[in-house]
Amino acid sequence: MAKVIDVRFRKAGKIYYFDPGEYDINTGDAVIVETARGVEFGTVVKGNHDVRDDKVIQPLKQVIRPATKEDEDIEAANKEKEADAFKVCFEKIKKHGLPMKLIDCEYTFDNNKILFYFTAEGRIDFRDLVKDLASVFKTRIELRQVGVRDETKILGGLGTCGRTLCCHSYLSEFAPVSIKMAKEQNLSLNPSKISGVCGRLMCCLKNEEEVYEELNRKLPSHGDHVTTKDGFKGEVSSVSVLQQKVKVIVNLENDEKEIREYKASELRFKPARASKKSEAVDKELEEMEKLDKREKKSKLDD
Repeated sequence: MAKVIDVRFRKAGKIYYFDPGEYDINTGDAVIVETARGVEFGTVVKGNHDVRDDKVIQPLKQVIRPATKEDEDIEAANKEKEADAFKVCFEKIKKHGLPMKLIDCEYTFDNNKILFYFTAEGRIDFRDLVKDLASVFKTRIELRQVGVRDETKILGGLGTCGRTLCCHSYLSEFAPVSIKMAKEQNLSLNPSKISGVCGRLMCCLKNEEEVYEELNRKLPSHGDHVTTKDGFKGEVSSVSVLQQKVKVIVNLENDEKEIREYKASELRFKPARASKKSEAVDKELEEMEKLDKREKKSKLDD
């Protein structure tokens, strides 16, 4: 087992392990640590605890020190300088006529580097821009291109639910999301209905996926033939996944048909098997996802 602390460097950012060494560090404390980018100021999201050795990527870097009042003042001053650096970079981008959108700016704690985050349709030749910025700030400059999901995570906003975006408020990493998840949850497959602010599929589709998969296993599919508890045979008209209820078009003795609602446990049916129609829909969805990936790749390769 290895003793570690969990550190985060920005709101809802990725969590990294560090060795607390001789320090007793608690959740909510601020620490100064060395990272691949340089010396950084981070917030502890979980204090001293043990994790399995296979969960840790060696070598594990040690905490330099718990943050002092002076460190907190330096971090606050860096935040103020970031706003000014953003304005300077924005003007320089306009001056060079580069087709890029500036998203955010970060100073490392030791001021050894300034990072500028931007989005663009393809690759950008920003060598002259870097030279220009380096002459102004007299330090190392790094321009980092990010995707639309990362842009939304940094900037934040409100989702269609009216709440702060998941990626900006608590998601430290993006979970893989597919359009099949929307299908599993009986949601509209209209892209405008299931896409987030970033234009990609909503991250929250992943939240209830496992529950819907488990519930759907206990239900017949639309169009399946079932036998009811009172002996009638019929065809499934609609399904309420969360209520575990099924509406069935039953065939009565006088050749009339009637829609009746039953609990899933009151029906007998064969285990769900993908129908030809369902298989065709799944194949179409897979082709849509492949096409979307190809379009994204071609934009990056341009």
